[in-house]
Amino acid sequence: MDDFEKAILISFDESGTIDPVLKSQAVAYCQQVRETPSICRLCIERLICTNFVQVRFWCLQTLHEVLCLRYSSLTPDEKLYIRKSLLSIACFEGSDDKNLVRVLDGPAFIKNKFSQVLVTLIYFEYPLIWSSVFIDFLPHLSKGAPVIDMFCRVLNTLDDELISLDYPRGAEEVAVAGRVKDAMRQQCVPQIVRTWYDIVSLYRNSDPELCTSVLNSMRRYIFWIDIGLIANDAFIPLLFELILVEALPEQLRGAAAGCVLAMVSKRMDPQSKISLLQSLQISRVFSLVYKDVDSELVSKLAAMLTGYAAEVLDCFKRLDSEENRRISMELLDEVLPTVFYVMQNCEVDTTFSIVQFLSGYVATMKSFSPLREKQVLHVSQILEVIRAQICYDRVYRDNLDMPDKIGREEEDRMVEHRKDLFVLLRSVGRVAPDVTQVFIRNSLATALVSSSDENVEEVESALSLFYAIGESISDEEMRAGSGLLKELVPMILSARISCHSNRLVALVYLETITRYIKFVQENTQYIPLVLAAFLDKRGIYHPNLNVSRRASYFFMRVVKLLKAKLVPFVETILQSLQDTVSNLTHIDWTSKELIYSGSEDGTHIFEAIGLLIGMEDVPLEKQSEYLSLLLTPLCQQVEVLLLEAKVQNAEECSAKVVIIQQIIMAINALSKGFSERLVTCSRPAIGVMFKQTLDVLLQILVVFPKIEPLRSKVTSFVHRMVDTLGVSVFPYLPKALEQLLAESELQSKAMVGFLILINQLICKFSTKEIRELEELQRTLYTFLHVITMHDLSSVFLAPKSRVYLDLIMQLLLYTSCNHKDILTRKTCVQIFIRLIKDWCAKPNVEEKVPGFRRFIIETFAMNCCLYSVLDKSFEFRDANTLVLFGEIVVAQKVMYEKFGDDFLIHFVSKGFPRVHCPQGLAEQYCQKLQGSDIKALKSFYRSHIENLRQQQNGSLVFR
Repeated sequence: MDDFEKAILISFDESGTIDPVLKSQAVAYCQQVRETPSICRLCIERLICTNFVQVRFWCLQTLHEVLCLRYSSLTPDEKLYIRKSLLSIACFEGSDDKNLVRVLDGPAFIKNKFSQVLVTLIYFEYPLIWSSVFIDFLPHLSKGAPVIDMFCRVLNTLDDELISLDYPRGAEEVAVAGRVKDAMRQQCVPQIVRTWYDIVSLYRNSDPELCTSVLNSMRRYIFWIDIGLIANDAFIPLLFELILVEALPEQLRGAAAGCVLAMVSKRMDPQSKISLLQSLQISRVFSLVYKDVDSELVSKLAAMLTGYAAEVLDCFKRLDSEENRRISMELLDEVLPTVFYVMQNCEVDTTFSIVQFLSGYVATMKSFSPLREKQVLHVSQILEVIRAQICYDRVYRDNLDMPDKIGREEEDRMVEHRKDLFVLLRSVGRVAPDVTQVFIRNSLATALVSSSDENVEEVESALSLFYAIGESISDEEMRAGSGLLKELVPMILSARISCHSNRLVALVYLETITRYIKFVQENTQYIPLVLAAFLDKRGIYHPNLNVSRRASYFFMRVVKLLKAKLVPFVETILQSLQDTVSNLTHIDWTSKELIYSGSEDGTHIFEAIGLLIGMEDVPLEKQSEYLSLLLTPLCQQVEVLLLEAKVQNAEECSAKVVIIQQIIMAINALSKGFSERLVTCSRPAIGVMFKQTLDVLLQILVVFPKIEPLRSKVTSFVHRMVDTLGVSVFPYLPKALEQLLAESELQSKAMVGFLILINQLICKFSTKEIRELEELQRTLYTFLHVITMHDLSSVFLAPKSRVYLDLIMQLLLYTSCNHKDILTRKTCVQIFIRLIKDWCAKPNVEEKVPGFRRFIIETFAMNCCLYSVLDKSFEFRDANTLVLFGEIVVAQKVMYEKFGDDFLIHFVSKGFPRVHCPQGLAEQYCQKLQGSDIKALKSFYRSHIENLRQQQNGSLVFR
């Protein structure tokens, strides 16, 4: 071992025992050797004489790099030397010299690396320089397994590195691949195929592993060579013989199946394809699939049969003649039962889409009316496949019942997996509705009768099938109970499933009832069964918290739909919910479980109760009693919490904040069931109760003025009360708005929330009622004006505020163009002017606020500076309007200073043509804007606008 080999061994050492300095020196030395002019010769000589695999690998890696990076700089003699040396090594030439190391006897990674080097040379030289590479190789295959193995590796590497379309290729690689394939087809493919046949025939018993390698290589090439070389009387019998002989190893039999799959998958015209498929007599392998579904062979056969079936189906679609379509359908009828078995019991190759194939087959059934007997049978088998595919693996049962990371991932995967399967189910239902409904009925009946902890997954899948098919049933069919619905809905309503404690079963059960509730709407005799399902341990009182919460949501949806039909049951429902409501109206704020169990706890129950007791069919006395029993304890809790919060520290208050949020959401949800007409006209006493509640909740803003989540929840409740109480809410608004505005200060989100509330009030109430609020709105815009004019515009860019920036800009834009108060419009234009100055640098400088520059040029400039002033409501004789106009002119000047020609070109080329501005006036505008006399610009622009108004004569609508 010389210094060169020592350096390589040290550089490869990963034991950690080598001194780092010594290792770096070794790496540097190896790099120095790599850059010597004679490196190729050195690597080849060392490759065949060293006993160290690390050295051999280093030599091969270096050769590969030299060929890839420096091939064009090699001399013709060097290339010839490399060419002859590599072929000599690959073909065992000179192998009698006992002093030479046989590379082909080395480990797999050395042989793979060697094949990569040889393929790189083929890339550059075949066929123009080294045209005989494959022809030169073939005679040496008679030397036995090592050379045959290397030949297979070269073919595999050539496919991986250049030919295969499974990897992205550049244009140059695609061109080279085409050149190589064309040359091989003309020169050597028939000889190679003949060699494959001879090797497999010769070694099938003595060296099946070698034959497996040959067939795996062959499979790769079937896709682009002449199919007649494989699909013939020699190869087809050989391949099927290999598949069928049970004494042969599974790997060899599976490799033969892979070749058959490649053969049937090869692109060709449908007439030739169906002839090929018919000649295979594929039924002879069917029995093998049923023996050991977990074996590697069965997996390969499954891929072959599903691929075969897909090709037959494709031929059926593409063929025109009735005879060929008949043959296709016969072949399909023959293979489908086995394919269905494979789909249910075997690992199907990922490249084969079960749903895509079955959807294609179901689509062909539409041309048959009525369905043939075999097709009816196939429909049933397809439904069996769907049921098997949507069924959870019981291995994940515990993970899914109390979801952990594994369970959540599996549930997400199954949700996605089921989407296409349920689409397929509905397609089958349209083609064969009776068969589908009977299948679902039988699935449900079997699952519900034999329901136990042992068949949880079967119960869940049966319920899921019934739920999914409901999406394709119209409202009319649902109400009428068409088909088997009259039998199926009562069946599941009255079912007592022993595995109902399972989370997934409970959820799909409740979801299914909710989907079919329109049937109950017309068949009210089943209402007690529906209520029982939701109000016992199957629903809201389910031991799994996740199920009970979801049940609350579904129950709310059921109540919303049935509503008036539930009046006779209100008392019963409220009694059943008494424990739940009591827990929610008397919260123990020392319970961490309740505090941190989720912000939506209880809201759906309160919304459902509100919908029930908010109906006018409920007597006033009862309505008042029910509402008081709910509102009084909740308001009392808020009052107690607010009193205690005044004397407690921040940590103690944080828990109370969460509880108060939940109470506000519960009251808000409860109020959704009460209409404005009921609380203000027919039953004002109910309105008084909500006003008292509003008065209590507004105290939250006093005690917690700066807790944004609470402010948001209170604001939401004020929105609700505006809709519910109507004008009777007015006495409470000054206090609410004063507190909301006082604490908005520099918080953009709070300001946006305030603006939205103001807009709601303006939209809901008449001008007379809203006069004071309009004044408050003007105050708000003045407030925003003060922020921008006092160098505080950066507040809008704070992380918590920036998400609301777009909404603020849209509000300012709308007001600057449309507000009936001219001075308010002027205020908004001035805000924009200041923001442009603050946020926009000179042209070609990175934006401080991405998108703002474009918004100003394309939206603000066009709408405010052009279209709004063209509107006939823009009255130049009004003094305030002239002041506004002056600010609009200033805005244009500032935009030109900040944006330069970007603004000017867009404004003139996009805006002026839309308003039919003459070219001469446009040019004058450019001159005036580029000048320094602002008064001249203002005078010209006014004249310009007035001229445009006369030209358009009211024929254009700009906004």
